[in-house]
Amino acid sequence: MLNEFWATAPTRYKVLVFSAMGLIAVGIILNLVGNTSGNQALAMASLPLIGLGLVLHVVGIVVRGQAISKNLRR
Repeated sequence: MLNEFWATAPTRYKVLVFSAMGLIAVGIILNLVGNTSGNQALAMASLPLIGLGLVLHVVGIVVRGQAISKNLRR
């Protein structure tokens, strides 16, 4: 059961994980582009994207923990 969590994971967990990874990746790319081109506004604008991605990651951890504890109760 716990070894195959991704196969049985709730859809909302999968959406949270991919959204978090996407936001963090876009934020890092924007940050790199902003810093290498000297565009401080772009570099600063990337930080909320990275932060939102990290928040979604934490929410995904909570959702996963709830799903696991619900499955263990059964």
